[in-house]
Amino acid sequence: MAKSKVALAALVLVSGALQAIPASAETYPITPAQKATANQVAEKGVPLSELAADAPDSYTIKRGDTLWAISGIFLKRPWRWPELWGMNLEDIKNPHLIYPGQVLYLDKSNGRATLRTKLNDSQTSAISTLRVSPRTRYESLADNALPTLKSHLIEAFLAEPVVVDEAELKAAPRIVATQEGRVLLSRGDRAYARGPGSNMLMDDPAKKQKEYRVFRNATPLKDPSTGEILGYEAQYVGKAILMRSESTQESTDKDGKVSTELVPATIDIVSTKEEMRVGDKLLPEPSRQLLNYVPHAPQSPVNAQIMSVYGSAVVNAAQNQVVTINRGTRNGLEVGHVLAIMKDGQRMVDKTDEARPMLKLPDERDGLLMVFRTFDKVSYGLILDTSVGVKIGDRLINPR
Repeated sequence: MAKSKVALAALVLVSGALQAIPASAETYPITPAQKATANQVAEKGVPLSELAADAPDSYTIKRGDTLWAISGIFLKRPWRWPELWGMNLEDIKNPHLIYPGQVLYLDKSNGRATLRTKLNDSQTSAISTLRVSPRTRYESLADNALPTLKSHLIEAFLAEPVVVDEAELKAAPRIVATQEGRVLLSRGDRAYARGPGSNMLMDDPAKKQKEYRVFRNATPLKDPSTGEILGYEAQYVGKAILMRSESTQESTDKDGKVSTELVPATIDIVSTKEEMRVGDKLLPEPSRQLLNYVPHAPQSPVNAQIMSVYGSAVVNAAQNQVVTINRGTRNGLEVGHVLAIMKDGQRMVDKTDEARPMLKLPDERDGLLMVFRTFDKVSYGLILDTSVGVKIGDRLINPR
């Protein structure tokens, strides 16, 4: 069987924000795991039993499509698309790009299914030749690469939620004063900040750290089962740049007594989601990262729970909402992991039995969730679909 030439597209997350894949995306590295999967599935494909009941023989990529939606057209389980889209690494050097206008052909020969961007011999023979006049069309592909999901669903959450542990929270510098006694700060304003105790807010030339995130109202994230505080979720309010480091200076009063005065650091507010105020805290802006954003099922068993609905005090969440999960990188969770949402079976009395025993109905699957941002002990996930709604305490396990 000839190898497929369909390239996987990915969202590239840069500085915690979604960006279009640039023309130089072929320089992004292919991980050993991706290459191993590509080599394996290029030979094997996917069992026909994994195809959706109404999977078409071909599909033309359109603007506005997402990889998740296209995978759902062909597969019962969309997260298995790397197995359907076997990659010919000799011809496709980077499995991250697929564009509107490409036609995907479903090949179901030899009892296995693969997707191609070219017809096989049997498919070609059934199509008559059509002669067309040559013409030139220029179109930039840089802005057209398909995202995994609709980017607006998670764009804000990639940069905004700040999860810190207790030690980081205590060590975070804080805004202590404003110019002219202003109560609220917005973009373009100048303010002054200090580190806690003797931990001064300093410009580190080695790290070149000048950008900071500003946050407030750190809410504890508690494990629903154990009650353990896994971290503190801080409300993101904006960004600031360190202009001058914190320092001290000596002064002499009229009696000649010398004293040391504290001089807070100077910061300039460069962006705001909400107006800032004295008492808001600062955390260093994270270093830039490039992540291959491809949904996939975890290889190891996962048993997690939903801790909270981000940005809301309600206990229920619907499709396309973001939730906090009580597992993180220390538990093996990765960006792109797809998890099944399990609804806890009802506990009830069997009224048909004179002994009135207690019954526990089976847990039922209620949808899918995808992890898109991870911390050490917690993660954020996007609810891809749900039938009756998701609530705090619902379990998350490996999809089947």
